[in-house]
Amino acid sequence: ACETCREFYPLVKKMLAENPDKIRLSVRLVAFHKGSDFVVKALEASKAQGKFWPVLERLLASQSRWAIQHTIRPELVWEQLQPLGLNLDQLKADMESTPVARNMALDAQDARALKVTQTPEYFVNGRGLPSFGYQQLQGLVGEAIGHAYR
Repeated sequence: ACETCREFYPLVKKMLAENPDKIRLSVRLVAFHKGSDFVVKALEASKAQGKFWPVLERLLASQSRWAIQHTIRPELVWEQLQPLGLNLDQLKADMESTPVARNMALDAQDARALKVTQTPEYFVNGRGLPSFGYQQLQGLVGEAIGHAYR
């Protein structure tokens, strides 16, 4: 539900494409925005159907349709997920499952341990950004690649 996450994702995806086999993206989902726990549950549950990345990309691309005035509208989220070939009944059941709850708790625990209080936040080999921005992220990634491939 984070607008900055939506804006930043294409930049990160481009960085990944420009550095195949050199960098890896690990995503932690934490519900900082009011009502976003619903979306986090849907994303976590989509993993059971092998659809995490398509669901993530669809939700980010359509965010303005289901997050209206910073309010999550679950019924509008379902509309966005229908074309992805998900078993929505299974997804709804999985959203309330123990594995989803456990993954959400672990991601929240990671956020607390790293002192993350808002999204997006990026770490490169355990180092946080000195200040938020794409150039700062590029700099850390470039430095890490440089050290790894000397």
